[in-house]
Amino acid sequence: MNSLTPSFSPDCLASLWNELDRQSFPEGALYVVATPIGNVGDISLRAIRVLSLADAIACEDTRNTGQLMARLGLSKPLFSAHQHNERETAQKIIERLHAGARIALVSDAGTPAVSDPGARIVDAVIGAGLKVIPVAGPSAAIAALSVSGLLSEQFYFVGFMPAKSSQREQLLSGLVSSTANLVFYEAPHRIIEAAQSLLTILGPERRIVIAREISKLFEQVHRCRLAEAPDWLSAEANHQRGEFVLVVEGQSAANEQPLSDARHVLQTLLEELPVSQAAALAAKITGMKKNTLYQLALELRPQDLAD
Repeated sequence: MNSLTPSFSPDCLASLWNELDRQSFPEGALYVVATPIGNVGDISLRAIRVLSLADAIACEDTRNTGQLMARLGLSKPLFSAHQHNERETAQKIIERLHAGARIALVSDAGTPAVSDPGARIVDAVIGAGLKVIPVAGPSAAIAALSVSGLLSEQFYFVGFMPAKSSQREQLLSGLVSSTANLVFYEAPHRIIEAAQSLLTILGPERRIVIAREISKLFEQVHRCRLAEAPDWLSAEANHQRGEFVLVVEGQSAANEQPLSDARHVLQTLLEELPVSQAAALAAKITGMKKNTLYQLALELRPQDLAD
């Protein structure tokens, strides 16, 4: 017998399915259904049951969802619900819900409306006084956090960073003092630039977990300091392939003192200088990045935003 053969019998699955049959799946409701982020085995029985009961499925890409449905042995009407048509699709969904339909909302992978289309649709359905029901399941962010080994009890989900380096570094500068672990999504063509920005703004000592292709065939989780991240990504072409989740540890006691010192220097300089000049001089004094200090200076003297 194959060692991977499940020890439970088919009767176990039948029993679970019968239990689902006894649960309530109201009509006239939008079901926000999490689907696999890689391994199709990650789909839940409840998700399968909802998809089997749905009158139609709103999906990010009908081709991707069509393939998933075929693997599940299901056939349902599919229609597009992506970032360019959410408002119009929301009205279409609301009309069908008012008529008593069950509509499932899915994205290409993972949980809809989390760095994926769907939030506008959910908001519109709620605004129309209709029911929205979550069907929990795979999430790349939570999966990466669970294997990160970073001990903070808090995390801050950032999602995708801006493509432009100046906007990316401005965003990160506002997160420098956060003690929560920071969670980012990133695309392969921007991963090295993103890692370099994290290093530039957050400094070399913080730990980072680089998780790529979670639950897929070539899944890889690498842990290192930010100082080492760009080199690791550049060392091998495969390290830059796939979809990425980056988990960076938050501000800790070990690096709070330099920030505290910089704050003190800035406060002194801001008594005599405009924000940009104070940040530039503070960078020379402390060795910290000017962009980081500029954002900190704006926090200390927000009235000078136009400086």
